[in-house]
Formats: sequence, structure tokens, C-alpha cells
Amino acid sequence: MKKKISEIFEERFGGHGTFYASAGRINLIGEHTDYNGGFVFPGAIDKVIMAEIRPNDTMTVRVFSIDLNEYAEFGLNEDDKPAQSWARYIFGVCREILKRGGVVHGFDAVFAGNVPLGAGLSSSAALESCFAFALNDLFNDNKIDKFELARIGQSTEHNYCGVKCGIMDQFASVFGQKGKLMRLDCRSMEYEYFPFNPEDYELILVDSAVKHELVDSPYNRRRESCERVARRLGIDTLRDADMEMLNKVKSDITAEDYFRAKFVIEEKQRVLDVCDALNRGDYETVGEKMYETHAGLSKDYEVSCEELDYLNDIARECGVTGSRIMGGGFGGCTINLVKKDLRDKFVKTVVEKFTLKYGHAPKIYDVIISDGASKLE
Repeated sequence: MKKKISEIFEERFGGHGTFYASAGRINLIGEHTDYNGGFVFPGAIDKVIMAEIRPNDTMTVRVFSIDLNEYAEFGLNEDDKPAQSWARYIFGVCREILKRGGVVHGFDAVFAGNVPLGAGLSSSAALESCFAFALNDLFNDNKIDKFELARIGQSTEHNYCGVKCGIMDQFASVFGQKGKLMRLDCRSMEYEYFPFNPEDYELILVDSAVKHELVDSPYNRRRESCERVARRLGIDTLRDADMEMLNKVKSDITAEDYFRAKFVIEEKQRVLDVCDALNRGDYETVGEKMYETHAGLSKDYEVSCEELDYLNDIARECGVTGSRIMGGGFGGCTINLVKKDLRDKFVKTVVEKFTLKYGHAPKIYDVIISDGASKLE
């Protein structure tokens, strides 16, 4: 990828610039906990967006996407927003740095990536983080701290791409470290690294390649359920609730709200249990908690679908250590913690069975926990 980027940069702009990269991410456990003030547990992965970038002594940005075979050119004022949706991520990063009093001048860039699109690995956050890190290095002498770089990516999504996302994706892309997962407290924004470098296991994503069209706003409805229960309990978010508190008000709330809150409260504890297990090197407990999360997302939070439940069932039948939905649900991926000596058998079985049942093969991605945004040698 680096060689291809370098060749096209020289061909389009002459000479060479500096290389930067930022990673996609997985979330091992902790779903639908971010907006409830809880914990998430992401890590950067070895799938990246990579760019070669060089200041051009103008106030114009010239950028070429190899993967889309498209070129964009834009100024740095608010009314210079480019027409191409992919270019708005880069434009938004420039604007958010400028809004914060940072410096951005014109530059030339060529970029490409191997973060799978549509698999829930946050290719957009990787793109934002790559350019935020690069522009901070090139124009601001790294004066913008890492948390602000993550917020710049999040604000880009909110203000220029129409997505009201949380901060987990950008946080993971900026802060990721090889062989470590991060527990992020979504209320205090405090974080801690935990070792994840299992010698006998691999992480495998199985992408169902389905995304169900939804007739209502399921995420908003689930969030509203959680907020109703928190109000009934007299607390700000379900972060401060436990099952004893929830069971005391069970008769005052709907069954649906009860089960939504039950999942969030139990998921909060599962994240903490996984942290303890990783400190012990106990990957069997990690896997057990992943299966519990899938069951909760499927039965209590009701964000799974037939295809994802089937992938989870196959994993269990094959003796996979842990498996669960990754992401918001209703399609997308399962994340699987698989013993290395079982990997080939599991992949063969899941591809054969899923293809036979649904008429198309799932996509398989092996991922390794890796570094986040960086300047490349």
C-alpha cells in the first residue's frame, strides 16, 4: 500500500511528503454502554488508513483517494465544503482544527486503506484520525493533545458528515497501542490500558454482509428506555444502577424498559470482569463474557438478527472460546476469540454453513491489536 501511495503521489504532485497512518478498531465488549455513562473496551487493529501528505504553500487542499479513484480540491473556509462525501471528512478535520485556534495551510495528499468498509471497523474514524494527527504534526508542532484530536474527529462527524456518534471510535484510532486494549470511562473520559496479546488465541471477525433496513429508530428507542429507567431511579444514567435497584422498581416500569436496563447494568459489570480476567491472562473467562453479551444483546436489548444469532450458534458448536455481535446490531459482524489450532476448522465450517443457509458467504477478517495514529518512518 505504501509503495502504491508513493508512486501516485509522485505522479500527481511530484516529489514526496511524509507518511501517516491510523487504524480501524474493534470493541471487545461493552455495547450500548457509552450513552449510559458506562465503559467501552476498544483496541486499534492492523487495518489502517495510510496517507502521504506534504504542505503546498497555498491555502488549497488537493487530495486523491486511491480506493475510490477520485480527486478533490477545496479551500479552508467554511463555504468551501467539497461535494464528495469522503472529502468532507478531511475538510471537516481541517475546519475543526481551525475552529480551535490551530493552524492548517494547504497541502497535497494521497491516501488508501485496508479497513473493510461496512464491517463496523470505523474506517471513517481512521481517516479522520490519520489526517488530524498529520495536520497537528505538520502545522502545529504537535500542540494539540490526543484527546482533542479524537474530539476533532468526533466533531467532524457531527458537523460535516451528519453522524451524531460517540467518541469511542476516534479515541481508539488515536490512542491505540499494540498488544493492548483500552477501558474508556465514557462519563469521566478516564482510560486505562490492559494487556491483550494472547499466544494461543486469535481474533476473527465474521461479517454477515447483511444490514437490515429498519422501519423505526431502534437506537433512539433503546436510549429512551434507558433514560426513562434512570429517571425512575432518580439517577443521571444507568451507570449508577445495579440489579437490586432495578428489581425494586420492576413493577413501575414496562417489561421492555426493564430488559433494556437489565442488559446495560449487566454489561457494565461484564466489562469490569473482562478487565480482571485479562490481568490474570484468563481468556476462557473473557470468552464466556462475550457469549453472555451476545445473549443479552439478542434477548434483552433485542438488537441482534437471525443471521448474527446463527453465526454465534456456529461458533459455540465449533468450540470457539468467545463470540458476540460487535457494534449496534441488526447486521454486521460477530467478533470471535478462537484458539489458534481451531481457526481453520471454524472458518471452513462457518463459511460453508452460512453460505448454505443464506446464499452468500460471510467475509472473514483476522485482526491483531495494533498501534493507533502515528507518523511512519
